[in-house]
Amino acid sequence: MKKKAGVNQISNRANCIINIFFLIYAILCIAPLLLSLGVSLTDEKEVILHGFNFIPRKFSLDAYRFLFQDASHVFRAYGVSIFVTVVGTLFSVMLTALYAYPISRKDFPAAKFFTFFIFFTMLFNGGLVASFYINTQLFHFKNRLYSLLLPLMMNPFNVLIVRTFYKQSVPKSIIESSKIDGASEFRIFIQMVLPLSKPAIATIALFDTLCYWNDWFSSLLYISDVKLYSLQYTMYTALMNIKYLLKFGETSSDALNSLGTVPTQTVRFAMVLIAIGPIILAYPYFQKHFVKGLTIGALKG
Repeated sequence: MKKKAGVNQISNRANCIINIFFLIYAILCIAPLLLSLGVSLTDEKEVILHGFNFIPRKFSLDAYRFLFQDASHVFRAYGVSIFVTVVGTLFSVMLTALYAYPISRKDFPAAKFFTFFIFFTMLFNGGLVASFYINTQLFHFKNRLYSLLLPLMMNPFNVLIVRTFYKQSVPKSIIESSKIDGASEFRIFIQMVLPLSKPAIATIALFDTLCYWNDWFSSLLYISDVKLYSLQYTMYTALMNIKYLLKFGETSSDALNSLGTVPTQTVRFAMVLIAIGPIILAYPYFQKHFVKGLTIGALKG
């Protein structure tokens, strides 16, 4: 006799279909990365003649040799990006959590004002010219590591996410009982609220990590010292150099000779792999909290 599925259960056939769907979806997500790996390890001439393939027709490391001509420069850029990402994420999460906590409390008199204050910045800003002038002339954001940290340190969207989590997932009874026991607001926040807010904290930490790691625009605006280039901006400048060779190769014999030795197609895919390497390590750490953090604000049935 066929067993009926319960109210909160699905049939074996539906479960199989769902698993197949997500398996195909996972393959589609991994396929571009595998293609990038295959093309980056292929000889440039083979790519031009036969197009992109997952399996290299002729194995070659020319793309990586080109990018690592000055290996010290690349590794220094790695160090800058790792430092900025780690330090920036820590301070950004700390400031976001500290700002979101008081505006989530109904007994805080200025909660509405500071909520509107942070929300207003999501709708209106001074623009690129005004922010660039203030940052360079007033705060001296020029060839300093903090010029890569401070512009991205406070994200209004993340503040509102954490505020919503505090209001919906942190029981008021815990805060009230802690006050009765004589705990200060800071101790309540550190020992009671933060341990219950791991999903929200992990979610915004992942967002901040990706934001800092992928940022190249801050380097473009505020950094002219090669020693302070981030990894993304280093890859960007390498790509611009290749485009320069492609554009002026017809009129410049020196550029044309250089163009013959530059793997213009495969190096683009090598850049992808070099740039995403360390950031992949962040996902396993945040994964267990990430799904729960994304469901912030969902209603309980």
